[in-house]
Amino acid sequence: MPTTIEAMQPGDWDAVRKIYLEGIATKNATFETDVPPYDAWDAAHHPFCRLVAKRDDAVVGWVALSPTSKRRVYAGVAEITIYIAAQARGQGIGKALMQRVIKESEREGIWTLQAGIFVENTVSIALHKKHGFREVGIRERIGQMDGIWRDVMLLERRSRVVGI
Repeated sequence: MPTTIEAMQPGDWDAVRKIYLEGIATKNATFETDVPPYDAWDAAHHPFCRLVAKRDDAVVGWVALSPTSKRRVYAGVAEITIYIAAQARGQGIGKALMQRVIKESEREGIWTLQAGIFVENTVSIALHKKHGFREVGIRERIGQMDGIWRDVMLLERRSRVVGI
């Protein structure tokens, strides 16, 4: 089945929300316990670099960027969020989304992408590292989930073409 990568549209939100909920259910994707309403999600993310992966017109993955700071000096730094539908994992969807969002982010002037990933989420860490992210460090006991302190690996990818 061919996979297409396209700009996320508001009409994709129900499918994006479902995939986000699948990630939340794993307890290894995010500290979030529920998906925010679309308006809140929309306000928290850049209007560019919102992409969905589709197979047979069904959304099977998504990626989006959010600003890390409102300060102008950090205008080229964004946090990446990527989720793949449970039934589509291990099929190259993450790779396709990552390659496309890196290209688009650089066109938008983003020089650093960063990610915070639970240390147990070795698949996501490997995906990021395969695409040029490097480990910056471990944020130990950064937050609790179900009463258990969790560690998060901070990774970053510096553009080779933007601003450097």
